[in-house]
Amino acid sequence: MSKKLYVARSPRIAARKLGEEMLVMSGHDSTLFTLNATATALWQAADGATPLDEIVEHSICSEFAVQPEEAMRDAEELVENLSKHSILLISEKPIPPQSVKPVAKSAQESA
Repeated sequence: MSKKLYVARSPRIAARKLGEEMLVMSGHDSTLFTLNATATALWQAADGATPLDEIVEHSICSEFAVQPEEAMRDAEELVENLSKHSILLISEKPIPPQSVKPVAKSAQESA
């Protein structure tokens, strides 16, 4: 991949972290997604300012036993799929902070 991609959490979602997983509901079509630990790490790091390749390097490869090339392919596929449901925003330029959903609290933090 030659272009930098930036990803951000859509402000049109509802999310809750339960253990290692994240439950995310699309405000676009009310579809509910359960993100595994790897996808949750990517989703939480999707701040609109950090390029996807840096998210993969710092939040996925450093935490999970995965090769960088495989992690990047998987991340690109995940981002593409979640953007189709308006859960993640994708841009070739940084995404302004007012467009980004704050990270959801875990069930334990809000109890």
